[in-house]
Amino acid sequence: MKRPRQLSAAFVRTITRPGRYGDGRGGHGLSLLVKPTVTGRISKTWAQRLKINGRPFNMGLGAYPIVTLAEARAKALKNRRSVVQGHDPRGGGVPTFEQATETVIALYAKTWKGKGRTSSERSWRQTLRDYAFPRLGRKRVNEINTADVLACLVPIWNDKRVTASRVRHRIGAVMKWAVAKGYREDNPAGDAIAAALPRNNGRKKHYKALPHAQVAVALEKIRSSDAWEGLRLCLDFVVLTATRSGEARLARWEEIDLEAATWTVPEARMKAGREHRVPLSDRAVAVLRRAGEITGTSGLVFPSVTGLALQNAPLSKLLRDLGIKSTVHGFRSAFRDWAAETGVDRGVAEAALAHTVGGVEGAYLRSDLFARRREVMQAWADYVGQ
Repeated sequence: MKRPRQLSAAFVRTITRPGRYGDGRGGHGLSLLVKPTVTGRISKTWAQRLKINGRPFNMGLGAYPIVTLAEARAKALKNRRSVVQGHDPRGGGVPTFEQATETVIALYAKTWKGKGRTSSERSWRQTLRDYAFPRLGRKRVNEINTADVLACLVPIWNDKRVTASRVRHRIGAVMKWAVAKGYREDNPAGDAIAAALPRNNGRKKHYKALPHAQVAVALEKIRSSDAWEGLRLCLDFVVLTATRSGEARLARWEEIDLEAATWTVPEARMKAGREHRVPLSDRAVAVLRRAGEITGTSGLVFPSVTGLALQNAPLSKLLRDLGIKSTVHGFRSAFRDWAAETGVDRGVAEAALAHTVGGVEGAYLRSDLFARRREVMQAWADYVGQ
């Protein structure tokens, strides 16, 4: 496609060749940056070249098609008039990275569900406070470059890879917000930074898990330990139901139907964001009945000794104290291995773990296979010992 002297709506809509396309004379420095993304798609963003106090700078005006050509021109004209009148179009209103972080957290918090919202906010603030704010916190978002982001990541990239990846993702989220708001035109934590970071050639680390044949012995150790009974019952229940720690620790009596031997976990507490029905084995029902005798049948099923929600740390500590070489989450892995080795249908096993099945298979699999899962969970309970 021939480069036009002046941009048109049709050209902006159809151009796919990477490059920077100016809006010609009278465009007030407006240009469209077209570039490929790592996923093979085309990104189109608006920028304006302005000179303030003798110093040129590029100002992001947002992404197309969220910002149309007409809207980008209107922004460019407004900024140019501001410069002519002796003002900085950024107006000193460009937020610092720390200020922008608070805005982004507030936006994200609307999608974080239940009690996970508090932990997510805490995690965002802690990681950025510890690893990003010392370098970026007081800088305005339009002044941050790739070297600044690298300075935050390189010191922890090899030794704290998971944390470093989270920091990068969260810096990137703040920078994408800054692009959308027109404070800048690129994300310095994006694709360009990948080549400068050391590659991880090591194997992915999985949760520690016991071979499924050893789960019965481990469960007997838990049941016969001198730990507080409520703690033992909760861990017993986690193993028997193959659920995530948080799903069990925060279980409430109104979710339990003992007569129907069914536990319905609400979507707000599920990783996939969908309600999950758990068929309860005979032993799981017995665990619940005993829990009710200890703490009553209202509120939390497995509260701590103080009556508050039980945390994961005491469960993990109990496993360590008993010499059980597995994390709490690792028992899910043991269940999955057992299911695979005993011929349990893959769809049934994945449904029992509340995993989302993707692709065509997921599109057509609408049933939660509840009746078949009930047989499997009873067999699992029999296998690990009642």
